[in-house]
Amino acid sequence: MSTSYDSVVVDHFTARAGHYDHSSSWCTDEALGQRVWALTAPGPDARVLDVACGTGLVSRVFKGRVAEIVGVDITPAMYEQARPHLDRFVEGPGESLPFADNTFDVVTCRQGTQFMDDAAAIREMFRVVKPGGRVCVINLCAYSEADRKEYFESLRLRNPARKNFYMREDLQRLFEQAGGHDVVVHDYISIEDVDVWSDNKAISEARREGIRNVYRNGSAGFKQHHAVQITAEGRIVDHMLFGIAVGHKSEPSAG
Repeated sequence: MSTSYDSVVVDHFTARAGHYDHSSSWCTDEALGQRVWALTAPGPDARVLDVACGTGLVSRVFKGRVAEIVGVDITPAMYEQARPHLDRFVEGPGESLPFADNTFDVVTCRQGTQFMDDAAAIREMFRVVKPGGRVCVINLCAYSEADRKEYFESLRLRNPARKNFYMREDLQRLFEQAGGHDVVVHDYISIEDVDVWSDNKAISEARREGIRNVYRNGSAGFKQHHAVQITAEGRIVDHMLFGIAVGHKSEPSAG
C-alpha cells in the first residue's frame, strides 16, 4: 500500500532519476559491484532479487551471470532505466515484497533501506530468500560516534527523504533481529568529490552550501575519520564508508 512517505520518496527520486548514475563515484564503481558479487557468491543457476533496484546499478553486476535477476522498486522514473539490466521487474515496496517465501538464492539492496521501515524490509528480504541463501545490504555508515552527528547532518541535507542513518553495528543488529546467521559487516571506502556528490538535482543550493560547511567546519574527529581534503581550488574530498552487511538464512533443522 502506498503511503504519503512513499510519495515523498518517489518525488525525490523522480527529480534525481535523469542524473542519478552520475551523482556519486560509488554509483558506477565497478570494484564495489564486484565486492558485492564476491560476497554473495551466486552460482549460474541462482535467482537474485535487487530490492530498491533504482536504475539497475547493482542488477548490472548479476545480469547474464545468473539464471534470473529480478528488480523491485516504487519509482517509475528510476526503474524504467533498470529494465535493460533485469530479466524481470515487479513494482512494490521493500517492506512488503510481492514474492513467495523462499524464492531467491540472493537478495541485495544498496542504499535503499534508509527510505523504508528498515527492520520490516530486512525481515522481508530474509523471508523471500531460500534457506542457505544470502542477503546483502549496502549502506553509507558513520565511522564512529566521533563523526556520527556531523556526517548524518550532511546526509540529511543531501537527501531530505532519508529517514534512517546507520553505523555498522546498526546493520549487524537489523540482520540478527531478522534471523540472519553468520552476519558480517564488511567495510568499503568510496572516495567522493563532495561538490559532485551534493549536486543530485533534487536539493537547493542552500542545502549544498550547508553540506560544504559541515566539511569546512567539521570537528577533528570527523575530518580524521573521513580523511577530508580541501584543495587549493576549494574542492572537498571525502572518504565515505560503506557497510556491506551479509548474512544467510539458516537451513531447516533435520529433526
